[in-house]
Amino acid sequence: MATQPLTPAELDRALATLSDWRVADGALTATYETARPAVGGFYAAVAEAEDAADHHARVTILYGTLSFALNTHDAGGAITAKDVETAHRITELASEHGATARH
Repeated sequence: MATQPLTPAELDRALATLSDWRVADGALTATYETARPAVGGFYAAVAEAEDAADHHARVTILYGTLSFALNTHDAGGAITAKDVETAHRITELASEHGATARH
């Protein structure tokens, strides 16, 4: 069975628990800033967590910023519980690696 998109109410509840994240262009998005030497370690930790969950964000790295966008291909590009779970994990890793959200 395919992963189901979140309903608008479910998405609102999820966003209430993800203060670093927004919805843009049909995806959960967040940008984090960190010292340039720390970028590699932060991204490596995210990649390891994504591989373990078998769910991956689109990532843009530019100098000391990492931008993430999450949606689920199996759900037609919609936002699903998989995206919310991955966003929570990325948020945890950002904190562990000293990265701060840029709003």
